[in-house]
Amino acid sequence: MLPESLPRPAPISNMEYRERREALMASLPADSAVLLPGASMVTRSRDSEFAFRQDSDLHYLTGFPEPDALLMLLPGRAEGESVLFCQDRDPALEAWTGIRLGADGVVREHGLDQAFENAERDERLEALLDGRTTLYLPLANSEAMALAEGVRQRLAARARRGARAPEAFADLASRLHERRQIKSEAELALMRHAAAISAQAHRRAMRVSRPGLVEYQLQAELEHEFVWQGGSGPAYASIVGGGRNACVLHYIENRDVLRDGDLVLIDAGAEFDLYAGDITRTFPVNGRFSAAQRALYDVVLGVQMQAVDAIRPGVTLLEVHDGVVRGLVEGLITLGLLEGEVQARIDDDSYRRFYLHSTSHWLGLDVHDVGPYRHDGEPLPLRPGMVLTVEPGLYIPADDDIPEAFRGIGIRIEDDVAVTEAGHEVLTASVPKQVADIEALMVRK
Repeated sequence: MLPESLPRPAPISNMEYRERREALMASLPADSAVLLPGASMVTRSRDSEFAFRQDSDLHYLTGFPEPDALLMLLPGRAEGESVLFCQDRDPALEAWTGIRLGADGVVREHGLDQAFENAERDERLEALLDGRTTLYLPLANSEAMALAEGVRQRLAARARRGARAPEAFADLASRLHERRQIKSEAELALMRHAAAISAQAHRRAMRVSRPGLVEYQLQAELEHEFVWQGGSGPAYASIVGGGRNACVLHYIENRDVLRDGDLVLIDAGAEFDLYAGDITRTFPVNGRFSAAQRALYDVVLGVQMQAVDAIRPGVTLLEVHDGVVRGLVEGLITLGLLEGEVQARIDDDSYRRFYLHSTSHWLGLDVHDVGPYRHDGEPLPLRPGMVLTVEPGLYIPADDDIPEAFRGIGIRIEDDVAVTEAGHEVLTASVPKQVADIEALMVRK
């Protein structure tokens, strides 16, 4: 029986991409320009390449899917403020790698004001940037910096003939990434779909799980679902950690046999139209929690649910994290894994033996999405349109001083949460996380 196909949401419109470009330009000083390269193909081995993924910033401003693009934004330019350089049309190469849009196709299909093929780039860049005083570009991008510096030097060499080189380079990232942090309704629709695909894959892995499978076989179930539903594949390297492997935060080898009596932690999410899902669930390989597993799981689950409930406008991620730490410490003391007073164990960081990471990160076009966490040194209050993860966990080492029943257990529970005017929306709520619901789903294999 074939898996159910989920209905696809509408893509982001060319009008929305144009509005993003116009809003960014409106925030820039007069006589400035933006220079933003896209991604290139990356060699995997010899003459084969990794699947292409566009640079997230260029995608955010254009939706253009081809490699080796260069976006320029030129506020006030009469001939067109948004200019894209793209791959040259080449029928011989296109017979091997697929049709390229070319300059005419870029304007027709993606609504840019003007486009040129890359063969014309060098000769046109100087004319386009002549007289622009500040050039905004990703300063951490070596390609962008080399391109900008080359143009500046060539324009400076022509100063006696009236050319005016850019006087300053400024970082584009902070201006653009603050905008990316607040998702539009169209973006939220894509993120709901990425979350729905991811959720369906996690449920599928729970149903399939049994002792004797190898971790990569659950990975295969997950990633089959991602692609079956129209995703490009995993948004990041899928983590399938059985037993003690769950205590390795970024375990991606996925090569061990799943054992009867162990838990398995799966941290995996689909990418759909470049937007990421990111879900973690921990469940028993054989479908039944032991008493010790359940006791530890209930601590993490209770804290995770309280943290999700706390998400609303005005709250900060630091406040959410502090609540998670307090709840985990209380649970660790109750279970005998820590001793003493709760505040003392928070103050001396002894809980970090069992909880090493933050509770949340932004989510969007990147799985660890862009955008600040602080403003003027203070934690940033949550605002409607932000999307984040909530993912507390406990990772118990297999050390001699740990009660034997808890040794080597790793548990993390993660949901994707959008901040709304009224509070929050859990995008990944369809994946069970209550013990009874997990066990019931796994019984119905």
